[in-house]
Amino acid sequence: MPSGAEHLRQRVLILAPVGRDAQAAAQHLAESKIECVICKDIEDLDQKLRENAGIAIVTEEAFLRGDTQAIEKWVAHQPPWSDFPFVVLTSRTTSSSAHQYRMRLLDRLSNVSMLERPLNTVTLMSTVRSALRARRHQYEVQDHLLEREHFAAHLEDLVRERTQQLEEANQQLRQQIAERKQVEAALLQAQKMEVIGQMTGGVAHDFNNLLTAVLGNLELAIRRGRDQNIRRYLDGATQAAQRGAKLTAQLLAFSRAQRLQPEPIDLNSVVTAMGDLLFRTIGGTIRIETILEKNLWPATADPTQIESVILNLAMNARDAMARGGRLTISTANVTRDDRSKPAELTGGDYVSVSVSDTGTGMSDDVLRKAFEPFFTTKPVGSGTGLGLSQVYGIAKQTGGTVTISTKIGLGTNITVYLPRTAGGQIERRIERVQPAPLPRHEATILVVDDDSDVRQLAVSCLQSLGYRALAADGGKAAVEAIGNTRVDMVLIDIAMPEINGVEALATMLKKRPDLPYLYMTGYVGATTLDPSEQQVVKKPFTVAELAAKVEQVLFPTERRRQESNNVFLIKPGSRNN
Repeated sequence: MPSGAEHLRQRVLILAPVGRDAQAAAQHLAESKIECVICKDIEDLDQKLRENAGIAIVTEEAFLRGDTQAIEKWVAHQPPWSDFPFVVLTSRTTSSSAHQYRMRLLDRLSNVSMLERPLNTVTLMSTVRSALRARRHQYEVQDHLLEREHFAAHLEDLVRERTQQLEEANQQLRQQIAERKQVEAALLQAQKMEVIGQMTGGVAHDFNNLLTAVLGNLELAIRRGRDQNIRRYLDGATQAAQRGAKLTAQLLAFSRAQRLQPEPIDLNSVVTAMGDLLFRTIGGTIRIETILEKNLWPATADPTQIESVILNLAMNARDAMARGGRLTISTANVTRDDRSKPAELTGGDYVSVSVSDTGTGMSDDVLRKAFEPFFTTKPVGSGTGLGLSQVYGIAKQTGGTVTISTKIGLGTNITVYLPRTAGGQIERRIERVQPAPLPRHEATILVVDDDSDVRQLAVSCLQSLGYRALAADGGKAAVEAIGNTRVDMVLIDIAMPEINGVEALATMLKKRPDLPYLYMTGYVGATTLDPSEQQVVKKPFTVAELAAKVEQVLFPTERRRQESNNVFLIKPGSRNN
């Protein structure tokens, strides 16, 4: 059984309203198993043509009785593949008007075969079969065209889909290339800063030793001098050396070679506590505002250094707003999945503090050099160029980083990222240095340093405090001295050639596990010193600072006893007068 659509394609439409022509034709077709449908009138024929058919057999008088405009219009608007066949049954009339009418039908209906009546059955059947066969070919062309259209549409869909896939792949590739360029640029910048940092750290280490000797000897000279004019000169030299020590400390911060004391801190509290200092430093022409994260995570950092970072950034922002503006300090939590997090940061959560201004902004050339030590855009004498380099060094040594977002004329935003603290309470230790007389004790202290000036200064300081001081040039000499000489304590530098202070002390402690010790350093470098180590005196140090540290190490029991004198027992019923 043919399908519904195929059934309509194969049927023969017959319109013969007069006589028995319709029944006769239908009978002949049925005997040949050709399906036919007899139409009532011209309108019925038009409707069935639009439904579909294989051929139409129409008598001449049927066209004369009805309006053929609808059928003629249907024929004129057939698709290109279609040429519908009509078989017109004519009479033997040969008048001029009949001839003209038949020619008109040939012209209007296009594919027309005319058969004179009475019909010969064979002629009718051959004409119908030939027309049906031609019509089937037309439908095959239609199906082929439809198949091509479907294939072309499918091909277009495939091309469109593939084009979209290629565009997405290209977009991902462009994004990966951009990210790779960004990472490469960050890596080159990091390598460049690392090389500069190593060079700067080495220079700062040497200067730190020189300044330790200079400041120490100046202090000893001041303590022993009596001439006020000479003391005035010594005070001037001391102030200049202290400024040099401050610059050296900034260089050490940039090179990540200074000793930090990281602890859990609340950045919101740090920013809030600095309010008065910032107002006094920044001035009244600049509006200061804060945007602080309500549920800020604790961060791990050295609180003193972070205060220096914020102050440095605020002062740079102030200098960029000569005519006034707005300075904003904000804090935020940065999750491990945050897409805005710098690529150089490892996995994990961070806490950020940002300082932004509405100042002049930076050019690309200035931005590339912003973290380099001694680079500054300020006039000569207005800055050292160590502020941002110090910020960079502190952030990197803490385990974070710094980013700068800037645009000429619109201002600058500098964000410092610090690692999030994993648990623990936030405590701030406040140390107050109280002037105290220098105590004298009978004890032998071994001074270990590869720098002869620093070594001799430390010996002189200890001797001025009443201690017996011995000197060892480097770690190897110190290890040998421990086995041959009575020593009550070791004062040892950390950064030394061949054997650093940490390694040398570890060897000495194997021989003398109970040996008291005190590190002295202004440059940590590549050592295994525990960050939580408290028995450290920083270079350059004063005689008073050295005395306090030595007392703390040599006489911890006496220190605890002195501290316990401040504890009073309150008895029930007692009254304070």
